[in-house]
Amino acid sequence: MARPMGPRFKVARRFGVNVFNHPKALSRGAKSTNKISEYGKQLIEKQKLKAYYGILEKQFKRYVKEAFKSDKNPSEALVSRLERRLDNIVYRIGFASTLRQARQMVVHGHILVNGSKVNIPSYEVLVGDSISLKEKSRKVNLFAESFKDNNTVLSYLEIDKDNFSGKLVKIPERYEVPIEITDSYIVEFYSKLV
Repeated sequence: MARPMGPRFKVARRFGVNVFNHPKALSRGAKSTNKISEYGKQLIEKQKLKAYYGILEKQFKRYVKEAFKSDKNPSEALVSRLERRLDNIVYRIGFASTLRQARQMVVHGHILVNGSKVNIPSYEVLVGDSISLKEKSRKVNLFAESFKDNNTVLSYLEIDKDNFSGKLVKIPERYEVPIEITDSYIVEFYSKLV
């Protein structure tokens, strides 16, 4: 399974945004940016979105092509698809404190979708799907504490703390997704390539 490797905090400082949602990511402050061309701005926004969801270029291009084919606004369709990846939903529900940890949990078989084990991080969660922590995994302190301490409230997710589960109740709208990007730059960047 290919995934971005390398220094995460350096990436966050370059963007000036805590794309990894880690308390130390911007501890040294963001890098100052000089005058950036229009193309440079588009490239930065694209890289920022890839960093938020921890995916590589090849897979990202596939999501972009699908977004441009959809009948919705391409940027909204793109963010909606990325937000519904299983590893991201596991992170948003609170089973993991970082996206990387959520991806590892999925790959190692700790997560159930509608009662069945799914170990593919890019699995697309559908509306009504129930995501839960395996019975045996509920005894792992790291997972249990992360879930109990999570106070994130997102309108498209329903969280059941008693049963260690969460449910996607609707397709996430762009304004509900907690990421800082300028969507139009990404659409402009890919409109020439798609």
